[in-house]
Amino acid sequence: MKKIFLLLSAVAVLSGCERIETGEVGLRVGFDKQVNTTELLPGTFNQTLVGSVLTFPVRDIALALDNMHPQTADNSTMDDMDITVIYSINPAAVGEIYTTKSRAFHTRDESDDIVLMYNYLTTVARSAAYKAAAKHDALKTISARAEIEADTAKYITAALADEKLDTSLTITKVQVRNIQPAGNIIASANAVITAQNNLKAKQVEVDIARKEAERLSLLSSNAQNVRYMEAKALQDIAEGVKEGKVQSVVVPYDFRGIINVGK
Repeated sequence: MKKIFLLLSAVAVLSGCERIETGEVGLRVGFDKQVNTTELLPGTFNQTLVGSVLTFPVRDIALALDNMHPQTADNSTMDDMDITVIYSINPAAVGEIYTTKSRAFHTRDESDDIVLMYNYLTTVARSAAYKAAAKHDALKTISARAEIEADTAKYITAALADEKLDTSLTITKVQVRNIQPAGNIIASANAVITAQNNLKAKQVEVDIARKEAERLSLLSSNAQNVRYMEAKALQDIAEGVKEGKVQSVVVPYDFRGIINVGK
């Protein structure tokens, strides 16, 4: 009977415990609803028969910002920009953050864990992303993706430092998932490219026509030179015949020349 009692007691104790998982930190809430700011570390079992335990993810928290429309350096409003910010929380700062910061700064995930500073960072990250995109012209934002990511992380970190949160929160990665300039800007750029291609094609046509004209002119010039040389040759032959200097039969290539039989 004693063994059964001990077994039941053990089951009751274990069923009234909560284990802190890897990547989480816990805080105990007493029966009086007061939060103990001493962090409960991963791997520990904490009884919940009296009071409760709050759990907080602290590692690689993904914050998604979708459907943003920042204005670019050339005063164009982008059709869409989506980014993801990955951040981590210093486990030793969990108690202070939860008990001193507004509860509106936090949210809860699908497991009902409290995600610290998620709402706060959503506002800060959105402002940082808008500021980073504003440094580039609309058509250059796509190729400037890496710069926008780096600048967004830099501006978020600076904002955290201003609030003395830079040792509590760390931005580990910023990823631009989608970036799309305004449709009219893209259409204008395509029109310019089409016009430039048409101009290049016409220039090629002009160059071909000019070279063909030069070729024909050269042929015409050569033909005139040949005719002049033929006429000069015939004149020389005629003078030779007249003066009796030609002692042989001269047959031009077209068989229409002067025939003379010497004395």
